[in-house]
Amino acid sequence: MSDDLPDDSKLTRTKAKWAAEGRFLTGRQSRAEEERLPPGQHLVKNWPVLDLGIEPPIDLRAWRLDVDGLVDTKLRLNWDGFNALPQIEHTSDIHCVTSWSRYDNRWTGVSTQELAMHAGIKPEVKFALLTSNDGYTTNVPLADFLVDDALLATHWEGEPLTAEHGGPMRLVIPHLYFWKSPKWLRRIEFSASDQPGFWEERGYHNYGDPWREQRYS
Repeated sequence: MSDDLPDDSKLTRTKAKWAAEGRFLTGRQSRAEEERLPPGQHLVKNWPVLDLGIEPPIDLRAWRLDVDGLVDTKLRLNWDGFNALPQIEHTSDIHCVTSWSRYDNRWTGVSTQELAMHAGIKPEVKFALLTSNDGYTTNVPLADFLVDDALLATHWEGEPLTAEHGGPMRLVIPHLYFWKSPKWLRRIEFSASDQPGFWEERGYHNYGDPWREQRYS
């Protein structure tokens, strides 16, 4: 769980300080359909690596994804079972809360809608609570988890997702700041109630809309 993560790491201390200071905030808001680059963001060509300093070793033979909570059928997928699900491809932008954005990232993986259909979400579900193999946690409203271009990505630009970027599989929800798209995803819990995750408990916004500049709480 998030309590086991390094609260005294340099990145954690720095980002918590940014939240307290309101770093990168411009006070300007825009709409995604009008402006592609959200307020306070700058474009990059590379893909910066940001995490909590823990890159968990993952053996594909032991890899699992648990889908549970308020569902009709709890799932425990191994790597072969996950990859046997229908595959989709989407191209979307990344917007990181640390102020960089990268356009036109081509992802391949399994649609979040496909996974939810297999589990059978109960009517009272309002949130998806997400846990990674490094213990990182975050929370996403169900409606955002199930948008058409959200997917559980295994490939980027036609190549398997590297470990430093969350491989073998990470979540991608393009319309939210990228801390809402956890690397190394291990568990999806569908819940009727919200539960803030690692960064949400440390001064970051509970929703994280880049165009409304929801960086911090």
